[in-house]
Amino acid sequence: MALPIVRDFMDTVVPTVPPEMAILDAVDFLLANHVTGAPVVDPDGTLLGMVTEKDCLRLLSMGVDGDRVAGTVREYMTTQTDWVSPDMNVYFVAGLFLGANFRRFPVVENGKLVGAITRFDILRSIRKALAKEK
Repeated sequence: MALPIVRDFMDTVVPTVPPEMAILDAVDFLLANHVTGAPVVDPDGTLLGMVTEKDCLRLLSMGVDGDRVAGTVREYMTTQTDWVSPDMNVYFVAGLFLGANFRRFPVVENGKLVGAITRFDILRSIRKALAKEK
């Protein structure tokens, strides 16, 4: 039996943002797409980082007396981004999630973003694999 891999369960349509986007527009983007974070990519699809709700919360901590905070995604994004390969075993990725504080890994192939996989996707893949064993 072949082990399940990320490619078989990842989302291939992933909302992304460019690094030059205004950070307040990124907040609107996250809210409009009902996501807690989005990969930041260049025009070629190279993963540069992630912008998350936590990154955006820094806006509130920087504002004083309701001052409007400005800047770009590049200034607030997390650049030390963990990612996985589409050919990685989902059981290994499940272990990675145990040590992660986030719910989604970008999936990168040849330096380009090709998808994302969530904790939910991993649960679904493991359940499917276990159902085949019955």
